[in-house]
Amino acid sequence: MGRATLEVADIFREFGPAWRDARRGHLSLGQLKVMSAIEQCRSAALGGHVLRCEGCGTDQIAYNSCRNRHCPKCQSGAAKRWLDARQADLLPVEYYHVVFTLPAPVADIAYQNKAVIYGLLFDVAAETLLRIAGDPKHLGASIGATLVLHTWGSALTHHPHVHGIVPGGGLAPDGKSWIACRPGFFLSVRVLSRLFRRRFLEELVRVHQAGRLQFFGEHAALADATAFKAWLAPLRQCEWVVYAKRPFAGPQAVLAYLSRYTHRVAISNSRLIAMDERGVTFRWKDYRVKDGAKGKTRRKTMTLGADEFMRRFLLHVLPGGFHRIRHYGLLANGNRKASLALARESLGEPASAVPSAGAENPGIQQPTFVCWHCGRAMLILQTFTRGQTIRAPPMERVQ
Repeated sequence: MGRATLEVADIFREFGPAWRDARRGHLSLGQLKVMSAIEQCRSAALGGHVLRCEGCGTDQIAYNSCRNRHCPKCQSGAAKRWLDARQADLLPVEYYHVVFTLPAPVADIAYQNKAVIYGLLFDVAAETLLRIAGDPKHLGASIGATLVLHTWGSALTHHPHVHGIVPGGGLAPDGKSWIACRPGFFLSVRVLSRLFRRRFLEELVRVHQAGRLQFFGEHAALADATAFKAWLAPLRQCEWVVYAKRPFAGPQAVLAYLSRYTHRVAISNSRLIAMDERGVTFRWKDYRVKDGAKGKTRRKTMTLGADEFMRRFLLHVLPGGFHRIRHYGLLANGNRKASLALARESLGEPASAVPSAGAENPGIQQPTFVCWHCGRAMLILQTFTRGQTIRAPPMERVQ
């Protein structure tokens, strides 16, 4: 697999040092660490290995990855490992995709309070799903949900929302039978939206009263309880966007979707087009344009100055230790195994039908490095650490 023509790392290496100096004191330690990790990723700065293919004999140097969760190059491997572990969680039912989005005013203060407000977004969205599904007027079942946080829009703007992947049904109150939702319909998005709005605002007031929110700049006045109450008033009346898509076309489609969404970063290298005197040009999708609109297209290009591109990219750096994939209800980590066993039993699925990671090739260890030319495993001839020079370059093979 060849290197992408342009990478986020190239932009940071070219423009990052001067931009860091110009914004000294305005970038968080987390943002500086992300910049440094991406700049050094798969370069000699992180060390690596000298390799030789056991098949065709090709020699290669493989530099180490930074493994930072914001790095566009490091997420495909992490997604693969995560998906292998999720294979065994799939149930033989329809799956639905639900999106909960914060309105713009809340998103504005979320940037200054990421851990608190992103945490509320997760917990209130999950509570909303579980409560409405558990209500006999709607489904009357205990459901499970996997929620994934995205904080960006396609143009790298700050747009916090969670994607929920939810099985289409749940366990009955007695825990012995499965209650399926109506084919093609999960839960009323209007009902979900109303409860989500009410509960989120209640929790926002609670954390404000507890002194857990910080306000700066144009929002500094919101530290006052009266001003905060007045600021909340319009949010009680506006629509909060909860969106439900049609069900996935089978469990494998769920996995394919998850592979694209769970470990996505603000922008992938594949969306970058050019870096020149005008700035950075990239592809983006304009969701305001409806699919099939006459003479219009959602897929567009945008050019931002390098400074603005880096600023937008770093808007999406998460607080240290913050989990951006979380499981609730039947899929909660503490009781997932037992809950899924009950669900399968109620659905009549035999235990032997449950997929497991590595089931196709049990006991076979996949090679860490694979030759780009012939696909055979590569042998490690030498390992070198950070700052260590390679003793000698690989010998060029004589044909």
